[in-house]
Amino acid sequence: MSGHQSPHLPADGHAPVPPPPGGYDTVPPAGGPPPPPPGPPSGDTMPGQYVPVQNVPGPPPPVVPGAGGQPAGDPPRRNGRRALIIVAAVLVLLGAGVGAWFLLRPPPIPDPEPAAEELAAALQAGTPADFPLTMDTSASPDEQYAAVFEQLVAAVGEDAGTVALKSVTPLEEGDGGTATATATFMWTWPVASEEAWEYETVAQLTYPGPADGEAGEWEAAWDLGLLAPGLEAGERLAVERTEPVRGDIVTTGGETIVGLTPVHRVGIDKTRPGWETAAAQLGEVLGFDRSTTDDIAAQVQSAGAKAFIDVITIRDNDPEYDFEAAMAIDGVVGIPDEIPLARDRDFARAVLGTVGEATEEIVKESEGTIKAGDMVGLSGVQAAYDEQLRGVPGLAVTIEPAEGAEGGESREAFTIEKQDGEPVAISLDPATQLRAQATLEDFGDLATAIVAIKPSTGAVLAAASGPGSEGFNTATLGQYPPGSTFKIATSLAMLRSGTTPDSTLPCTATINVEGREFKNVPGYPQSAMGDAVPFRTVFANSCNTAFISQHDAISQQQLHDAAAALGLGADHTVPFGGSAGFGDVPTEASGTEHAASMIGQGQVLATPLAMATVAASVSAGHTVSPWLVEPTGKDAEAEPAGDLTEDEAATLRDLMGGVVEEGSATVLQDIPGIVGAKTGTAQFGDGSKAHVWMLAVADDLAAVVFIEEGELGSTTAGPVMHEFLKGN
Repeated sequence: MSGHQSPHLPADGHAPVPPPPGGYDTVPPAGGPPPPPPGPPSGDTMPGQYVPVQNVPGPPPPVVPGAGGQPAGDPPRRNGRRALIIVAAVLVLLGAGVGAWFLLRPPPIPDPEPAAEELAAALQAGTPADFPLTMDTSASPDEQYAAVFEQLVAAVGEDAGTVALKSVTPLEEGDGGTATATATFMWTWPVASEEAWEYETVAQLTYPGPADGEAGEWEAAWDLGLLAPGLEAGERLAVERTEPVRGDIVTTGGETIVGLTPVHRVGIDKTRPGWETAAAQLGEVLGFDRSTTDDIAAQVQSAGAKAFIDVITIRDNDPEYDFEAAMAIDGVVGIPDEIPLARDRDFARAVLGTVGEATEEIVKESEGTIKAGDMVGLSGVQAAYDEQLRGVPGLAVTIEPAEGAEGGESREAFTIEKQDGEPVAISLDPATQLRAQATLEDFGDLATAIVAIKPSTGAVLAAASGPGSEGFNTATLGQYPPGSTFKIATSLAMLRSGTTPDSTLPCTATINVEGREFKNVPGYPQSAMGDAVPFRTVFANSCNTAFISQHDAISQQQLHDAAAALGLGADHTVPFGGSAGFGDVPTEASGTEHAASMIGQGQVLATPLAMATVAASVSAGHTVSPWLVEPTGKDAEAEPAGDLTEDEAATLRDLMGGVVEEGSATVLQDIPGIVGAKTGTAQFGDGSKAHVWMLAVADDLAAVVFIEEGELGSTTAGPVMHEFLKGN
């Protein structure tokens, strides 16, 4: 038939292979009759399905010779199916065996190194019990750790010590899946600023094997030797610092200016009877004002029950305080001590500075170098050279025996020898400094200063700030308009622009610049005024209007450069060696500001130290870099920073000489060796008040006097300068 498919054929059009009688689970006997062919499918049978039909005749299939009666053609499906079933069964059995083998196999031993890293972290944190430990004691590892390192942690800081894993030995497997390994740790304790205590400890690691099919954890055997070498049960580390002797401050000639001085620290001891009323009585005996006494009483009340409140340090045999009367007060105690002090309480105090307990800020900034309670420089030279003066503390770490242990002795674990502080040599001349201080004693609450420099060397011989400065270092840090003393710098700029001492200038009563009127100081001599006054006369009498008349000829930059050549507003090549300022002369200014700069006002600022440097440079014939702490090495060999020439300086000396001969500093005419001077008056506020100055050069000494408020440089500062130089 064509065009359609026989209903007795499967969908692919091929005759199906007949199944054996009884289905595929039946194997015919060898050599038996061939099975009958299948009949047509029933109506319940889908094409391609086989349904055995008995007694349906048909030709027997061909027999393959030697096959035992096996029909030729496709191999019997029943044998192939059985083979497949057998193979599948074997594979299932094999798979089940392999899976069971994998399931039953113990997990691999973990790498010990991550565990050792965890132990290192626990040791650094101070919590060794955070790591699995094997113990042979009931003691708490964390508590033992804290006890062992208590003093060391206090000495170096809570977060200062570090523990790092150095190495781990390859693990060694044992029976039953166990293993062992050894970890070595490096401990570092920064016990000094430039030195650390480093040592190694060893931990025995064990792996107990898996538990419940899961991998186990590495454990460490707990032993105090894990914290420090040789440490045994009950022992701990002790730390003792040995304080160095603070270096002295000496003169360049070796004379001690500041050294250890016997004192008594006087305070109130709250463990003593009578402390409740001690503050009021002590304040009365020592002459404190009510506010100070009340502050002391408040400190006493707020302090702990066993506190000692330090009130004052009194030198032995100090005539200013009645030490014996203070000791007679119930609750008051005097503790003997030695601290670095100057020969006299007020000797250059603002320059030399003070020593006291390190503040919290100083401790923090030192990054471990300085500890709470250390004595350090708090100001002045003591602070600037604190590291050199302070030295390096010694430190001893010892292993202390367990409490109650018989025959136990301390064993040294680590030692740093102390290094005493080195002296600092300064330029101050005691006699000159004391004379300057005495000269300023009577100026009440006014800030005052005297600075004296030796021009030939740049050494600062005196830097005195008067009582009215209230402890502030007016001498080297106080900045004020220098007034007419700045005319030395203005004159240098004019000389460089072609003016000579004999050049004439207009010295009028007033001069107007862009609507602002400038005039001379009250009492300016009429004889020194006119339309054509010699420059030497203008300088000698300090004619403001004459100098301002040149503001168009001299730029602000030229003023700045001339001032720098004299050391004012300059960057000096030689370090001063303490707290110092050298003023400021702007490089730009115009109009009335520039005009004011010509006479040392406007935005021009100077310190007494800077103006003394100007006088010293004129005297020396080159730019002087003043110094307080003796320069060493390359600093001592540094060339002057400025460009002042000897010819320029000689002309300036001649002009300053005229100030003494005929000008505003005639008061100094009887000073031996006087070379020259210059006065200065700088109005401030509403113009009714003035800062007053005087510079002077006498022999190999350049000095400046500054008084915060006065009438004129000639009338107020002049007599002070005379008194100071007269004792030279």
